[in-house]
Amino acid sequence: MPESLKKLIRSINMLPGIGEKSATKLAFFLLNANSNFIDDFSKNLTDLKENTGKCETCHAITDKWKQMCAICSNTSRDKSNICIVEEYLDMLTIEQTWNYSWVYHILWGAVSPINWVFVWDLNFTSLFQRIENSDTNLELILATNPNIEGEATTSYLKEEITKRWLKHKTTLTRLSRGLSSGYIEYADNMTLINALKERKEI
Repeated sequence: MPESLKKLIRSINMLPGIGEKSATKLAFFLLNANSNFIDDFSKNLTDLKENTGKCETCHAITDKWKQMCAICSNTSRDKSNICIVEEYLDMLTIEQTWNYSWVYHILWGAVSPINWVFVWDLNFTSLFQRIENSDTNLELILATNPNIEGEATTSYLKEEITKRWLKHKTTLTRLSRGLSSGYIEYADNMTLINALKERKEI
């Protein structure tokens, strides 16, 4: 097997959920694809890194030339409700339910010292700034994943709200215990809608 093909298979194999067999099939598909497709595919990969950035408010992925994402810049959104999620995919999953018009804050991870993810690695500072700068009381909907890391993230946030004397400006709620998979992105719409609808104050 040519070295270039081996390298491609190894690269594809590093993608989440792609085993060696699937990586090999995809590599051979790309090998046999026409030049126009390959050129377009290559350009899209380059553009992905060069033309994307993050929203200055909620940290969602957006076009590089935009300071705010479409949700944060939407004046019809309820800015008094901030749904806090671990990952961008979690936000997309909740948005696909078409049930809520709040805004978001993406932490880009969860507190997990065992995996070398600490509080300073996540977007907590900007969240506290949003709370401090708010003219109204806020509901913080903690939509972290129902696992050990999600629990640690929720606990840290709850403690910091108290330490920073922000409790009077916030109501903290969390999802009900209806999510069985442990990850929001894998939840079906009805389960997620019910977990959000039946959220409890903490």
